Amino acid sequence: MRNWDTALALVFLLGAPLATRGEETPPRIDYLSFAQGALAVGAPDADASKGVGPDAALAAIDGSREKYGLSRKTVARDGAIELVFELPAPTLFDRFAVPDVLETPSPAQTFVRTVEVLGSSQSASEGFVPLAKGDLVAGREGSEAELEILAKVPVRFVKLRLSGGLDVRGDEFFAEFSEIIGNGSQETVPLATGFEGRWKNRALRLELVQDGPVVSGCYDGTGTLEGTVSGNVLRATGVDRKTGVGSVFVMTVDPRGEIRGVRSTNGAPFRAYDLATSPAKGPSECAPAKPNALGCGSLVHGIGFDFDSARIRPESEAVLARLYEGLAASSSSRIVIEGHTSNEGSEAYNHELSAQRARAVVDDLVRRGIDPARIRATGKGETEPIATNDDEAGRSLNRRVEIVCDEKTSG
Repeated sequence: MRNWDTALALVFLLGAPLATRGEETPPRIDYLSFAQGALAVGAPDADASKGVGPDAALAAIDGSREKYGLSRKTVARDGAIELVFELPAPTLFDRFAVPDVLETPSPAQTFVRTVEVLGSSQSASEGFVPLAKGDLVAGREGSEAELEILAKVPVRFVKLRLSGGLDVRGDEFFAEFSEIIGNGSQETVPLATGFEGRWKNRALRLELVQDGPVVSGCYDGTGTLEGTVSGNVLRATGVDRKTGVGSVFVMTVDPRGEIRGVRSTNGAPFRAYDLATSPAKGPSECAPAKPNALGCGSLVHGIGFDFDSARIRPESEAVLARLYEGLAASSSSRIVIEGHTSNEGSEAYNHELSAQRARAVVDDLVRRGIDPARIRATGKGETEPIATNDDEAGRSLNRRVEIVCDEKTSG
């Protein structure tokens, strides 16, 4: 099912690129974002890109404006850096921008000058056509440099080509770059079903079970996690049973069945990781036999809304149906649906939008059969984040619905 509607979907935890604090409404969805399911897949034909690791590639689409050195190696004056990203569904872009084009006073490093965006509907190495281009100039903090749109065609792969520098003083330099933002519209992303199995690397062991949009599991043998899937992205919260320290996760499964993700523990910055599939040997270390039900106490991330709206999108049906099942089976006398947002847009706007969306969820659950006397909505806005608001992974986790129940019987 295609959705090229310019009224773009905004999910509590799916979402939008960066906004200047104080803007009344949040910005449009940035589809060139890891938190939207975009994955770095390399640039095999670009020799100058050697040395650009996965962390640097992720930093170009992580929703953070922080500058960084693209490569540990220097870039030749006439060289280029290429990064290729795979999108979860055909996407039609109508805007590309680069935020915070700022210079670092240094003879050895400089912000890139020329940004080219190419797209392909075929593969990561073939069929690319120019989508946008721009020659950057240094601007002010908080601003965004718009690229010139050259073509509007649906694509599955995006190549970002960076060359030159604003102030190159020698034959080689360290390149700096902030972020590529891509706005437009995207076909509906099918619900991913690959979040079941075992994965590991040197730093993390992960075990998950999935039932439709609901996922439960464990990590490192002592941590338990719960989350929901929206499109091809799983967002989950976890806690270590021994230490009580919490972690938050944003993950996706690549075409090979391997996990690509970021994790933040105890409020620390997100760390990127790739996890290879691990053959199941022996009984489960810590994962439940099946995912926990949605209901009282759940943090729900998979409810989608139209952009700047409280109208629930059709792809939210699976999550809402599971939420209704769990609440209908609960013995609680009172249920509160709490809406939460990230900090994009003004505080007053976010509070009202969170309340409207929470009320929309209540209305849906009442329509399905929940007694309206048992359930109410409240908006928390941006006041209770569970992750950082400094990048899109954290902001996407902060956009959520929480289910709070009073288990006491009514008098």
